[in-house]
This record gives sequence, structure tokens and C-alpha cells, in this order.
Amino acid sequence: MNPRFYTLADVAEVLNISMSATRALVHSGDLPAIQIGGKNAWRVEATELEAFIQRQYELTRQRIKSGELQA
Repeated sequence: MNPRFYTLADVAEVLNISMSATRALVHSGDLPAIQIGGKNAWRVEATELEAFIQRQYELTRQRIKSGELQA
């Protein structure tokens, strides 16, 4: 069974980014998360992580199409 929620460390591993980059995504609101218990106990729902990834794919496609990025 797949987990419903991921820790920020899990998210950082999945996205292959640093913990500070992961925290920045959460604090900016780009990656929705909930805070459970203590101040550092953030959780990201698996569906939110997948939706974030899909949004990044779409943004990248748009940037390539507009010429802002080159594939």
C-alpha cells in the first residue's frame, strides 16, 4: 500500500532536491502541505505531490513552446 502522506525528507528524495528547496516550495504555497503537531512536522499528501509534478511538466512545456527554454 502506498503512503497517503510524505515527510518533507521523502518529498526531497522523490524530487531529488535539497530540504531547503523543499521547504521553500511548501512555504511559498507552490507545494500544498499540512502541519501536524510540532513546527517541523510537515506532511505532503501523495496526490498533492503528483499534482505539483504534473504542474511542473505543464509549465515546462509552456516555457519550451514560448522559446523561454530549449529542450
